[in-house]
Amino acid sequence: MERRPLGRTGIDVSAYCLGSMTWGTQNTESEGHAQIDAALDAGIDFIDTAEMYPTTPLSAETQGRTEEIIGTWCAKSGRRKDVVIATKIVGNGYDRIRDGGPISPASITEAVETSLRRLQTDYIDLYQLHWPNRGSYHFRRWHSFDPSGQDKDTPADIAACLETLDGLVKAGKIRAIGLSNDSAWGTMQFLDIAEANGWPRVASIQNEYSLLCRQYDLDLAEMTHHEDVGLLAWSPLAAGILTGKYLDGAMPAKSRKAVNGGLGGRDNAREEAATRAYVDLAREHGLDPVHMALAFCAGRPFMTSVIFGATTPEQLSMALGAAEVTLSDEVMEGIHAIHKAHPVPM
Repeated sequence: MERRPLGRTGIDVSAYCLGSMTWGTQNTESEGHAQIDAALDAGIDFIDTAEMYPTTPLSAETQGRTEEIIGTWCAKSGRRKDVVIATKIVGNGYDRIRDGGPISPASITEAVETSLRRLQTDYIDLYQLHWPNRGSYHFRRWHSFDPSGQDKDTPADIAACLETLDGLVKAGKIRAIGLSNDSAWGTMQFLDIAEANGWPRVASIQNEYSLLCRQYDLDLAEMTHHEDVGLLAWSPLAAGILTGKYLDGAMPAKSRKAVNGGLGGRDNAREEAATRAYVDLAREHGLDPVHMALAFCAGRPFMTSVIFGATTPEQLSMALGAAEVTLSDEVMEGIHAIHKAHPVPM
């Protein structure tokens, strides 16, 4: 398994990362443990989670259960040092945690202690801000800029959070920090303020990226190139759409679409046409659509690690196989042609 640097932290991570947001609802504790073991056997030592997980579906009753499952694996296996664990603090407006309050020094301190307790560890390798207080253009909200909440992330607020994170790094409770669902402007604010004060530097940004969702290819890609803040891509299979399993109205039992309806706004006629083109391209070249979609993401010049999830051993095995796939020039030319014909399918 290829390893890549996590920003300028000195930490290396596997080029693929095991996502965990189904553990605690669609997957049991024992299934979560088995997935970690299988990923480690395949050379993947990077696990991504969040304090709000599981999310399929979101529930106040199960919130935090995913971190707990990782924690029981750490305690049972004794292999905490063999994995790089990334988790996240929720952003402003998620009312199931801390009454929906913004990310702040107080909420960061509380959330870190809670995550450490659930994870049964004394340190978190990568601590991420799940989305900015001012809101995010992600989650199908990128069609136009809405400045109405932009006063919620002032330089003073960012500085206060960074100072708190600096204290947690110095205390040994976190090793590195990252952003999620943020923009080029937001990332540069964090970088500039951190540099001016000698505080921890943002190492990564976890944003959505797939064959069907390529907003990162422009300003954020340029930022990554110059600032060494690599992408951790979430939903590289577009919530399972790029497997082709939903084509022609199919609804597999216990699938994410069966659980979460419209797949977060991804399910539409434009998406189906683009998906069919990508699935057909993969099959024309003797590739599984899953392997093509994941290998495309892993091959992008700004990519640090590609986060994938699975609910069955078969899905996990299929995803793990992508690490052995390199896309040919002919396949890449086909992908470019499809992207030109279907530039914004979701």
